[in-house]
Amino acid sequence: QVQLLESGGGLVQAGGSLRLSCAASGMFFRINDMGWYRQAPGNERELVASITSGGSTNSADSVKGRFTISRDNAKNTVYLQMNSLKPEDTAVYYCNADVRLYSYSTARNYWGQGTQVTVSS
Repeated sequence: QVQLLESGGGLVQAGGSLRLSCAASGMFFRINDMGWYRQAPGNERELVASITSGGSTNSADSVKGRFTISRDNAKNTVYLQMNSLKPEDTAVYYCNADVRLYSYSTARNYWGQGTQVTVSS
């Protein structure tokens, strides 16, 4: 069983910063891509940023230049550094990972429980 545990959410004023962390635990062979998604009330869940096991990254245009995704493969952890936060960044942020349970298996997709980020104006 693979679990993704997020931390680091909270309330911050516009222009402030937060750092989200997501640690994967359980028995597995390898983690492939990891990423962060967000969902605001009334909106669909959207990709914020993703990172491959080799460190290649991708991010939404709305966060480019403000958010940085990184990972520590030794700790099975992905981070999202969020700077210059705006009220429109307010959402529940979810961690996502493609995990291979065994060396011979294909990757399965897992989600964290979500962490609330609220940016006040």
